[in-house]
Amino acid sequence: MPEIPARAALVGLLAVALFINYVDRGNLATAAALIKTELHLSTVQIGLMTSAFFWAYTPGQLFAGFVADKLGGYRALALGFAIWSVATALTGLVGGFAALLVLRILLGVGEAAAFPCLSKLLAENVSPAKLGFANGCILSGIAFGPAFGTLAGGLIIAAIGWRAMFILFGVAAMLWLIPWFGVAGKVTPERHVSVSVLEPPPFAEMLRQRSLWGACLGHFSVNYSLYFVLSWLPLWLVQQRGFSIVEMAKLGATVYCVYGFSVLFFGWSSDHLVARGFSITRVRKTITVLSHIGVALGLAGCALGQLSLVITFLFVCGICLGMNSTWPIAQTLAGPKAAAKWVGVQNCIANTAGIIVPIVTGFIVDRTGSFNNAFLLAAAVSLLGAMGWGLILGRVEPVKWADPAVAA
Repeated sequence: MPEIPARAALVGLLAVALFINYVDRGNLATAAALIKTELHLSTVQIGLMTSAFFWAYTPGQLFAGFVADKLGGYRALALGFAIWSVATALTGLVGGFAALLVLRILLGVGEAAAFPCLSKLLAENVSPAKLGFANGCILSGIAFGPAFGTLAGGLIIAAIGWRAMFILFGVAAMLWLIPWFGVAGKVTPERHVSVSVLEPPPFAEMLRQRSLWGACLGHFSVNYSLYFVLSWLPLWLVQQRGFSIVEMAKLGATVYCVYGFSVLFFGWSSDHLVARGFSITRVRKTITVLSHIGVALGLAGCALGQLSLVITFLFVCGICLGMNSTWPIAQTLAGPKAAAKWVGVQNCIANTAGIIVPIVTGFIVDRTGSFNNAFLLAAAVSLLGAMGWGLILGRVEPVKWADPAVAA
């Protein structure tokens, strides 16, 4: 397989994998109102189930980075994909809170493989100047996955119930493994092996990088906003704003689609600016800081605005979330040698947001009877992230890792 078609197939299948990833992790939010009623759960229990995913997913990032370096990104991702698909299908068979909790943890174990593996594969096969659009194509799955999951899931739930939705999505997802193994067998051997055998830098050297901590703070903020929307948007629209399940599904899907097209546009446009001579540092950092400011305005507007304005502010959130350059920045800084390990560390720290958001939001809603303060808190965290990218992060260029042979 020639190099360019092989790379295009790789990016395309990674995009589909992340699309499925976010369909599966967002299904609980889509079905939350019915699950809550049928299984007699409190809002706090719904929050705990959402948080439970991150109990495994967050520390699993470190292990996934290690496994990706040992097995290679292709095999490690396939293993994680199979685990999370099985967990999704089995969710449709549960009878109570405890079983749901266990399966959400198992889902987190499988999905932990996604970002360390895809970052390793992209750093090995795509130049830093082209990482914007490649990541845009892949990360659009973060938006189109929930869009599809919310719309199709909502319609399936309305027609045949929430259990059928989980079983159908989990079983159908397994078909992705067929083309994935086909692409894995046709990767250019010289290119893949030459970078995969590089010894990644030790954790001590990585943790000394100031840019890692700026990226971790910014990424935590991104995740806080994103997981807040992914976890609570359906329930907020139905419970506080009076939408029906079908109305919620249509609006939620539209917002996610706006987000997805924004990811593609800003991924392409950022690479275009770099190609025209603007520095990677200026392009990636400026767009990302503006993204955080826009998300903060959108979330605050949702808390304070009337219904007509709320819909507009949701679209603002979708557009601005799509501007973010978290992954091109991380993959550029780490390079092929350290991408899996760096992303494992960064995503582990950033995904503590996934543990915090559901519990904090559930507590605020149960105490106040409203989502408004939860929206305002998410807006404040978004502004904090702008400081991480703008003030703590240094230049967006590959870190010069020490040569183990020279150090010895």
